[in-house]
Formats: sequence, C-alpha cells, structure tokens
Amino acid sequence: MLTELDMSSWAKGEVEPVDIGKEYEPVAKPLSVLASKKPKDIIYPLDNQLYLGDSIPVLQTWPDNFFDACVTDPPYNIARNRKGLSWAFSSHVTIEDDWDRFTSSQYEKFTETWLEEICRVTRENGNIFVFGSYHNIYTIGSIAARMDLRVVNSIIWAKPNAQPNITCRMFTESTEQILWLCNNTSKKAKKWTYNYQHMKELNGGKQMRNYWEIPLTPQREKTHGKHPSQKPLRLMERLVLAGTNPGNRVLDCFAGSGSTLLACDRLERNWVGIEKDPVYCDIAHKRLEEERRQRRLFPVSP
Repeated sequence: MLTELDMSSWAKGEVEPVDIGKEYEPVAKPLSVLASKKPKDIIYPLDNQLYLGDSIPVLQTWPDNFFDACVTDPPYNIARNRKGLSWAFSSHVTIEDDWDRFTSSQYEKFTETWLEEICRVTRENGNIFVFGSYHNIYTIGSIAARMDLRVVNSIIWAKPNAQPNITCRMFTESTEQILWLCNNTSKKAKKWTYNYQHMKELNGGKQMRNYWEIPLTPQREKTHGKHPSQKPLRLMERLVLAGTNPGNRVLDCFAGSGSTLLACDRLERNWVGIEKDPVYCDIAHKRLEEERRQRRLFPVSP
C-alpha cells in the first residue's frame, strides 16, 4: 500500500494512478508541426505525444479512424475587445487572449471544421466529449445536429467554488456543460463505450448522474503555469474513466495545459495532444513529465 507521504507526490484525482511502480519512461518533448505542403500527405501521430501546431491543419494530415475517443475543450469565443475584467479578492481574470476571439460567423465555421475533422479521425461509434459554456455550447450542439451526430448526454459540471460575478448584474455563472457525442448518425450509433459499473462504484453504489459537483482547478495543479480555462484533473479523469478503456488512443486537439493528457497517462490510455501556444505546450509537458517521474519512481510498499 502507498503511504500518505507517497501520495503527496502527485495530484489527487478521481482515483489512484494505475501505473505506480512501473518502469519510468520520460515523456517525449512537444513536436512542432507545420502544415503540409501536400494536402494528401498522411502522417500517423505517435502515441503519448504532444504536437505544437494549429489543430485543424495538423488534423487534416492524420489518417481516418485513428483514435478511439476525443476529449477536448475548444475556445469558447468569450474574449472581447477590452481588457479582461478582474476581481479585487481574486487573481482570476476573464479570458482576453486572441486564440479565443472570433466573429460569430468565424466561430461557427471554425467549429464546424474542427468537429468534422475530429469525426473523421475518430473511429465509428467512438466517444467525443466537448466542453462549453452558455457562450458556445448551443453553437456546437447546433452544428452537431446538422451533422446528425448522436447526442448521448449533456453533462453539467457544477463548480461549488466558482468565481463571484464581477458585474453584479446577473446570477453567478457556476456551471459548464460537456456535450457527449457518439461518432455516428443518430440512427446508426451503437455500442459506444460507457463504463457503467465503474461510474456506479465511484458514486457509492448508485447510478452516476449527469450533474457533477467538482471544485475549480486547485493551485497545486498550476505549479508549472496557468491556463485561463484549465480543467481540474478530477473532472478529466472521470470522463476518461467513463468513456474509454485501458489501451485506447485518446485525442485532445485543444490540449491547453494538458489535463486530458495527464488523466490518460495516469489511467494507461494512449494520448495524443495538439496545442498551438508554445507556452501552454511547455506547461503541459512539464506537468506530464514531473508527475510521471514521481508516480513511477516512488517505491511501493508490500
């Protein structure tokens, strides 16, 4: 069994990591990818590799039906042409980065393009989990409906420690949604992965509901740097546990600071990530490398 000291060496997630005590292998450094000059060139991505590049042109070079699932957190299009708002009692600042800034028509076209590519590179009936808020989830859902994708569930992530509303002109926004799609038409979709029994065990022997109360990302998970929309490891692990199996190949095409990738690494899923910002790529790599080193180098007591 692990001692309390041992467990303090990595972030606490939904469950204990499953690779403890295994031989340590360094996490590969991010690979820079440029758009292919030959659109028909097919490149097979490496397992457990983070790619530095723009998601859509990178995806367009990858083969069909390559991934078992996709878990991703795309831009929400909430940045505005103003300085990000802040709160006097918090270090939180609203998103103001250019990667999250689109016109309505640009955002719809962008979303349609990456979702089509995700469906192409993910196997038939594979799971696709997409994060969103009220700002963008209806756009994503509308596009998914036009594509006739099967909507399995909408999961509500409730944040009991959500940031206060800065303007004081509306209710405090304390939820996000996760759209669970099956990569097939609404009539043909079947046998998507759902680890029902595992979810029931995590929920104390009762059916897991689609309303999940999980606090915002703790500071401990931001020791290598901050991402404005970083998701807590506990949340990402639950999605990975629910919708994938050990050995599956899981894609995150908007990898950010690497929470999806870290959850997969802890749970023995093969992960592949794409992130266009070199700063966030570096944060993700440092998180993955330090945590894997701690998990696999610590001795396991008999």
